[in-house]
Amino acid sequence: MRVAIIGAGIIGVTTAFELAVDGHEVTVFERRAAVAEEASFANAGVVAPGYVTPWAAPGMPGKVAGFLLRQHAPVRLTLPLSREHIAWMWQWYRSCDPATYAANRARMQRLAFYSRNRLNEITEHYQFEYDRSRGYMVMLRSEKDRKLVQPGLQVLRDAGAVFKEVDTDEARRIEPAISADISFVGAVHLPADEVGNCRQFALLLKNQAQSRGVVFEFNQAVDPLNAADPALLTVWTLGKAAPVRQRFDAVIVCGGVESALLLAPLGLKIPLIPVYGYSISAPLREPLNAPRSAVMDERYKVAIARLGNRVRVAGSAEIGGVPGKKRDASIQTLYKVLHDWFPGAAQLANTGSGVQEWKGARPMMPDGPPLIGATGIPGVWANLGHGSSGWALSCGCARAVADLMANRKPEVDIEGLGVERLASSKL
Repeated sequence: MRVAIIGAGIIGVTTAFELAVDGHEVTVFERRAAVAEEASFANAGVVAPGYVTPWAAPGMPGKVAGFLLRQHAPVRLTLPLSREHIAWMWQWYRSCDPATYAANRARMQRLAFYSRNRLNEITEHYQFEYDRSRGYMVMLRSEKDRKLVQPGLQVLRDAGAVFKEVDTDEARRIEPAISADISFVGAVHLPADEVGNCRQFALLLKNQAQSRGVVFEFNQAVDPLNAADPALLTVWTLGKAAPVRQRFDAVIVCGGVESALLLAPLGLKIPLIPVYGYSISAPLREPLNAPRSAVMDERYKVAIARLGNRVRVAGSAEIGGVPGKKRDASIQTLYKVLHDWFPGAAQLANTGSGVQEWKGARPMMPDGPPLIGATGIPGVWANLGHGSSGWALSCGCARAVADLMANRKPEVDIEGLGVERLASSKL
């Protein structure tokens, strides 16, 4: 089957690879000049299935309201807010009831554990190297933090995640570079979780996909799908005045935050908005002062990861604002958390030291899980809306979509992840 994929982030690349494994003729259209240039470019890199849970959770509206006046808030609302943002927040609020949360959490976590298994299979088969390291530790600054994390630990138990609550001495044995000056009460250690460079993995997998015949067309923008003939794509090469029309047997929309716009002419109203995340990446200053793998500051929801010869600090969730404008307060929170835990880890002295400050748009559904599978429109498929968990869910979602397209039952239960969810009263 001739298949077009719109989007070459980590979702589009993994989907292209899995379809090529199944023998399809695949073309990927990407508006950027390379793969993984947007949300996949400089994300945290953490693969922790037990922590893949919906934002829409009981008690979250109150927590978010409490964040609004904090200097170093993990969630921020930024002007301007569009009508779509307001509608999304209302749908998110309505999805925070316990029953909806429990169902969506189960959906996301079974998909995340399956995805990690598929990621490991691919990595081991091809012997990929992408700044990968094992282990993830959630740092608890105070007894209040320890108390607040307990419901999350029950979620981990329910999901079958391997973890251990550790005291400060054991936490320092696991990560010896933790600052001697910081006071904390303990941590949660997840030895089976990992961190890796998402963009490097995408580049490696792209090469494997190309070796199987996948064609990547870069600098190509695709018009929203035509309701009369959705498998006939109108493709614009950047810099050229006229488009080219190309016909396929099937189209899979993996276009990140643009996915809702691409599918809108087909009558699909997908509540998808960008939720912006930030990161800083800097060269190691002294390896002995850097983390061995990855830690997360539970209070500020900021991850610090060792990625080869660099340190990456990532966090924040910003709704609204202007895509190209970085919010200084969000960046400063990342520097603060890095300095608190690993003050000598990175070269931050001046702009010439190679520090990269990044803001990326994460395409998020209000209730949490992504939207994958057939759209109900003949020949049109979706793999979108993964939010901040795109890296953790990518390999599993791609394999599931490929199985569905082959009329095979996926190895993972995909109940509640299809377009039927859009008919829900909450969405």
